[in-house]
Amino acid sequence: MICLHVHLTAKDEAQVPTLRGLLAQAMRASRAEPGCLRFDVYQSTAEPRRFTLVEHWADQAAVDAHRLAAAYTTIYKPQVMPLVDRDAHPSTLLE
Repeated sequence: MICLHVHLTAKDEAQVPTLRGLLAQAMRASRAEPGCLRFDVYQSTAEPRRFTLVEHWADQAAVDAHRLAAAYTTIYKPQVMPLVDRDAHPSTLLE
């Protein structure tokens, strides 16, 4: 399993409502992709400009396919990424 934790910070507070809508749309589409085990988006209550994506994928092939799918290529990359600073953390689960 591949776990990704992605931290996003809106560059402009005025873009937060737009980001909420885009991230919710991308989340719903990503959840329907083969190999997606979990895809959640959280917005900080302490700092509303900050979002965290928690993604669990079956394997690297599923991650690679996700990066070619509509949620990534039509929503996330062209519409979300220009509005945010991004910090991604591939992670492993401690047993």
